[in-house]
Amino acid sequence: MKQKIIDPWGSGLLEDYEKIIKDFGLEVFDSKLFPRPNRLMRRGVVFAGRDLKIISDCIKNKKSYYVLSGIMPTNEKIHFGTKMVVENIKYFQEHGADTFLLVADLEAAAARGVPLDEARKRALNFHIPAYVALGLNPKKTTFYFQSDNIEVCRIASEASKRVTANEFKAIYGSLSPGKIYSAFTQVGDILYPQLKERMPGIIPAGVDQDPHIRLTRDIARRMKAKKFFLPSSLYHKYTPALNGELKMSKSKPESCIELPEDMNAVKKKIKRALSGGRDTLEEHRKLGAVIEKDMVFELMKQHLIEDDKELNKIYKTYKSGKMTSGELKDIACKEMEKFMGNFVKGVEKARKNINKLKFVKFK
Repeated sequence: MKQKIIDPWGSGLLEDYEKIIKDFGLEVFDSKLFPRPNRLMRRGVVFAGRDLKIISDCIKNKKSYYVLSGIMPTNEKIHFGTKMVVENIKYFQEHGADTFLLVADLEAAAARGVPLDEARKRALNFHIPAYVALGLNPKKTTFYFQSDNIEVCRIASEASKRVTANEFKAIYGSLSPGKIYSAFTQVGDILYPQLKERMPGIIPAGVDQDPHIRLTRDIARRMKAKKFFLPSSLYHKYTPALNGELKMSKSKPESCIELPEDMNAVKKKIKRALSGGRDTLEEHRKLGAVIEKDMVFELMKQHLIEDDKELNKIYKTYKSGKMTSGELKDIACKEMEKFMGNFVKGVEKARKNINKLKFVKFK
């Protein structure tokens, strides 16, 4: 029997979300658990997680909990998956969570070969400003670099004694020094906020990051004397590629939109995207769009149209055939231009205030 593996460092596609939930013992996400669910939660883009009721109870009963995410400063641009992570961080931040954002510079060096000084430069110049531009409240966020945080390294060191090579291989599928080091450093990051106060925490991510959550939960169980809460997690689906593949990938730039990206190029990509429109206008007016196949509508649903009533109106008009795929793409181009313009301005503004951020000081 083939071993079931999700590789957080790989680029393989996860084709069946229901199967993923079953194979890895995830909980189906229920938006009713959370007050005023955000767009991703309401529309089924968030689809699964672990120990979500604990976080729901913290929100409803105003108990202490934290939300944590990490920046991997390996590229000079980000993608829509990062945007979804930030939107979910923002949701929990606005619902009482202590918020932590770390720069995974040690992991970038170990697994991707990025020098520490280059990782720091990229994080301060672009990645952190991009998170702020996408909605993170910097005044309510604690920042740190892994390379500065000796406490994360101590947790990672202790965690490394609690797992065998075979157990690690069962989770990740392969062994390499860089992967092993990175994984244990992530355990340190995920548990670090609990050193000050033992409390639940949630990690919003793509489902490809679940191996790190499973490893951390296993290790937390084995470190009984520390009395750590097992971390919860929240997973979103991928933003599909414009050609209809499950996930946008930089290896196919014609079907992937990066943040930021020149709008002329973006518009061309949207115009060429896989459509749900029929072969002829006559057929389209008669039968309506096959909207489930339309990648531009999916992009609008996940990212570009905030108002549910507005999206529903577009859905009905397109589904009935009254709106053509060309008209849908025109709307998407206008919304994307608005979004991209706001994003670029937001990054520039946040970059000017980078010295005001609250970074943890370590002795």
